[in-house]
Amino acid sequence: MKTIMLCTILLLVLHIQPTVSQKVPCYAGFSLTDGTCSGILGEVTIDDCCLNSKYGYQENGVCKSCRTAQWSEWSPWSECSVSCMEGVQQRRRACYGIGRCYDPYRKGSIQTKPCVDRACCPENGGWSEWSSWFPCSVTCESGIKKRNRKCTEPAPKCGGSCLGDSEETARCDTGIVCPTHGSWSLWGSWGPCMGTCQNEGFPPPEQQRRRTCTSPPPSVVPRGNNCPGSETDSQPCTELPFCKVNGNWGNWGGLSPCSVTCGVGQHMQQRTCDNPAPKYGGQPCQGVDTRNILCNTNKYCPFDGHWSEWGQWTPCKSPNDRSITCKNRPGHRRRERDCLGRQYSGEYCPGEGVEHKTCYDIDNCEEVNVYWSEWSSWSLCKPDCGKNSIQRRKKECIPDISKYSDKNLEMFSGTPTKKCPPSDTEESRQCFNLPEC
Repeated sequence: MKTIMLCTILLLVLHIQPTVSQKVPCYAGFSLTDGTCSGILGEVTIDDCCLNSKYGYQENGVCKSCRTAQWSEWSPWSECSVSCMEGVQQRRRACYGIGRCYDPYRKGSIQTKPCVDRACCPENGGWSEWSSWFPCSVTCESGIKKRNRKCTEPAPKCGGSCLGDSEETARCDTGIVCPTHGSWSLWGSWGPCMGTCQNEGFPPPEQQRRRTCTSPPPSVVPRGNNCPGSETDSQPCTELPFCKVNGNWGNWGGLSPCSVTCGVGQHMQQRTCDNPAPKYGGQPCQGVDTRNILCNTNKYCPFDGHWSEWGQWTPCKSPNDRSITCKNRPGHRRRERDCLGRQYSGEYCPGEGVEHKTCYDIDNCEEVNVYWSEWSSWSLCKPDCGKNSIQRRKKECIPDISKYSDKNLEMFSGTPTKKCPPSDTEESRQCFNLPEC
C-alpha cells in the first residue's frame, strides 16, 4: 500500500503543470515620486509587461514598478493529489522585474506539503429489512401508508451511503365511508336599510343578508358536522346622506418669515376652512386661504460684479529682439477688462481680466494686399416692431494672409498700407409684417 501511495505522489509531482501567469493591467509609465501608474497599455502577464523596466503594472489594486525584481504573492495551495489517503499540495510564486529576486530563506518558487483529504476511502453500507407498514394516513376511504428501512447492515464508512430509497409508500383503503360536513351557500343579497337617513353622532342604521348550510348539507349517516358560524350578517348603511354643513373660515395663522434676507419680500399668512369644515355636500368657504403681506429687510442685496467690454489690444510685440513686423513670425499682445459694479459682498466676475494671444504684425506693410470680405448675414430687425424697422449687413476691408502659416484674421495686428478699392461697405433693407409698436 505504501509503495502504491509513493508512486502516486511521484507521478503527481512529475505531471503538475506550471502555474499559468495571471494577466495584469500594464502601464507605460510608473512614477517613482508617488508610486502611481499612467498610460494604460492593456492586460498582459507581468513577465511580458516588465520586458521594459520603465513600465509598471497593477497587482491587487497596487501599482508596482518593473524596475526592480520582486516576488509575486504565493498562489493558493493546490487540491490534495488524492482523495482518501496521504497526498501532496503545491503552491507557486514568480519573480517579476529585472535582476534576481531576493530570497533570504531559500523558499524558492515552488513549495510542497503533505496532505490528507480523508483518513479512509468511502465504503457503502447495506439496507436492513423493511419495517412493518405504518397505519393508513386517513381513517375513512383511501389514503397512503408507509414503511422504511435503515442503512445499518452494515453501516457505511468514511462518507459512504446505501443505494436506493429508505422509504416506500403504497395506497391503502379503510373500507369506511367518510361523513359529509356541511358548507355554507353563497351570501344572499343585502336587505333594505332599517332607516332612511343617518344622524351625525349616532350609529347608522343596519342592513342584513342570509346564507344556508346547503352546499352541501351535513350527512345524516355517518353524521357530518354542521356549518360553523352564523347564518346572518349585518353591516351599517353608509350610503345614507347626512345633513349638509357649510364651511366657515378659521382664524388667520401667524406670519411666515420674510421670503428674502435682503431687499423687499413677502410674509405669507394662511387660514383653514375648518370652523366648521364643509360636510355632506355643504358649500366650501368663500375667498382665499392664503394672503401675502409686504416685508422690508432694509438691507441691500449683494451686487455681483460684471465685466466691462474688452479694451483695445496692445501692439503686437516680439517675444525677443528679432523683428516681426511684416514677417511670418508670431509675437504676442494683450488686452484687459474691468470687473465693475461689485458691492455688498457680491460675487467677483468669473474668468480673467487679462487676455494674452499670439499675433502677427502687419501694420503699414506694403507687401500685404487687401480685399473686400463677403457680405455678412443680415442683422435682426431694429426696432422689432412698427413700419420703420430695417435690417443691415456690411463687408470689411481685410488683409490677404494666404502667405502666413496661420489663417485666423483675429491674430493679425495693424493695418497694411494698401487700401481696398472704393465700394459700398454697408447695405440696409426694410422689414415687413412686424407687429405694431
